[in-house]
Amino acid sequence: METCEKGSKSHVGIVHFEKRKYPRFTIDLPIEYDPADIPGNHPGRAVNASEGGLLIVLPERVEVGRHLKLKLFFASDAGFTTIQTLVQVAWADIHLGADWGDYATGVRFVDISAEDLMMLKGFLRSLSRQ
Repeated sequence: METCEKGSKSHVGIVHFEKRKYPRFTIDLPIEYDPADIPGNHPGRAVNASEGGLLIVLPERVEVGRHLKLKLFFASDAGFTTIQTLVQVAWADIHLGADWGDYATGVRFVDISAEDLMMLKGFLRSLSRQ
């Protein structure tokens, strides 16, 4: 067992390892979502993104496990791009209050075409270069 010399400090701490599979990028992009049982598109915002999912802000609380059809809109080299995907709600947070006026909701991609995934990856790569 080691002992510390007089006057030296022992350091004890907690190391936090990132458990996410993909890096997240802060964004502020419009989305439209369509709950399977409520016809019509509803507006929302995506506030961060990764290859695995999004943090979105919705005007309503959506149940964990629910599937949503989602469109994400962003500018790309080709102009204005829309990605369409099916997502599943992984978690839903409390109401964010007057500044946001909505509910934070974490979603993961369940079904996304190879082409849309390629566009999303290209968009995220462009963010990492900035």
